[in-house]
Amino acid sequence: MTTPLLELRNLHVEADGAAILRGVDLVVNAGEVHALMGPNGAGKSTLANVIMGHPGYVITEGSLRFQGEDIANWTPDERARAGVFLAFQYPESISGVSVVQFLRQAIASCKGLDELSILEVRLDLMEWMDRLGMDPAFAERHLNEGFSGGERKRNEVLQMALLAPALALLDETDSGLDIDALRIVARGVRTVRDEHPDMGVLVVTHYVKLLEEIKPDRVHVLIDGRIDTSGDASLAQTIEERGYDELRRPVGL
Repeated sequence: MTTPLLELRNLHVEADGAAILRGVDLVVNAGEVHALMGPNGAGKSTLANVIMGHPGYVITEGSLRFQGEDIANWTPDERARAGVFLAFQYPESISGVSVVQFLRQAIASCKGLDELSILEVRLDLMEWMDRLGMDPAFAERHLNEGFSGGERKRNEVLQMALLAPALALLDETDSGLDIDALRIVARGVRTVRDEHPDMGVLVVTHYVKLLEEIKPDRVHVLIDGRIDTSGDASLAQTIEERGYDELRRPVGL
């Protein structure tokens, strides 16, 4: 039997003593795209951060496995080196560090190297920027400094392309984007997946429009800290039409 890429079993998580996730079960296999939807405060972004190893959250029960390994006690750096990538909802800016410098260090770190030649990184970077329809001058700008919302999100997709993780977590990548920028970002995600078909993707989103572009294999609805409903891509349209209330399970079930 094939080992799942990501496997969560009865995962309970707290922050500052308050329960946020209350028994999450989720399995993502290599090459699959899963979408996680749910109302505000349900714990969607928390789940992405827990998978990445955010120190502000404590796993109190259950298991978190990546490629068959229990990674609950791994640091974020160890998880990144193993192939877990998180695209942030609000990417931070880093003054004085160019996009190409940042990617050079990130790629070297993930490969366990002290450094990579700037030429080696730049060739791959230019190729991917061309494929993603990005201006070559973008590489010399300071990371996210003065970037529009769309540019920040496209930069996250560019990082995903060059790092080629086994598992990509996209935390509300569509947040703050107009429909044109959303389509550009979604097209970039599809392009990266075409190049790396074994990459697993977990998309955290509120919006059906992004899922219409990315076309997930499975959609999960997180309500009150647990996955209440799962289904195929049509579930997202049901949510768009009916909302979340009809999907709530009675407490205790």
